[in-house]
Amino acid sequence: MTRIAAILPAAGLGTRMGAETPKQFLELNGTPIVILSLRRIASCPLVTELIVATRADEIQRLAERIAKEKFKQPVRVVRGGDSRQDSVAAALREVPNEAEIVLVHDAVRPFVTVEQITRVIEEARRCHAAILGIPAMDTVKEVKRASLPEDVALITGTIPRERLVMAQTPQVFATKLLKEALARAQSDGVNASDEAGLVERLGRDVHVVLGSERNMKITKPADMELARFYLDRETQKA
Repeated sequence: MTRIAAILPAAGLGTRMGAETPKQFLELNGTPIVILSLRRIASCPLVTELIVATRADEIQRLAERIAKEKFKQPVRVVRGGDSRQDSVAAALREVPNEAEIVLVHDAVRPFVTVEQITRVIEEARRCHAAILGIPAMDTVKEVKRASLPEDVALITGTIPRERLVMAQTPQVFATKLLKEALARAQSDGVNASDEAGLVERLGRDVHVVLGSERNMKITKPADMELARFYLDRETQKA
């Protein structure tokens, strides 16, 4: 059986949420978002182990909370870094050498489905790098700031929507490939917003598997209300 390690970077401060508590530890119906996200990833039988990277002062509390879940897979909580990339790198160092594939999932995407997780893993097995994504629905403009006021920009072009997708997670890679991408980024002083961007820098292809709008990333106060709605609907159906 292929060993597949799942990494959840959970060390961010979540400043856009405007709350004292980092967004991954905010609760939906009494459960921290990071726990809801862990439950989703752990529910995929292909995942053999989980590693959560969080801030040093949260390690013990999070580990104790995770222990209450009694996941079938072993779960480790490690110290993360100042950026997402640093946290992923820290967790990756804890991935066993036997793990051929690594999955990275946002700690604040609690609505991904087992089917989506399975599908993106299968694609990564085939091509070594795959992510979930959805088509861009809005018209996207390329702009420049020039000498305009801070809240004004000049349009320099319109990017065709058919060429755009909105990246989601999980993002799944051959372990050796992700390690190489992170090492190259560190050497070059590059900090990317997602792992796919680092792999792209190596000139490697990354495939996109269709995700869904429900696989939302909770970042703003308004997202909490939508997330509660989704969770309530799921509870009613259960």
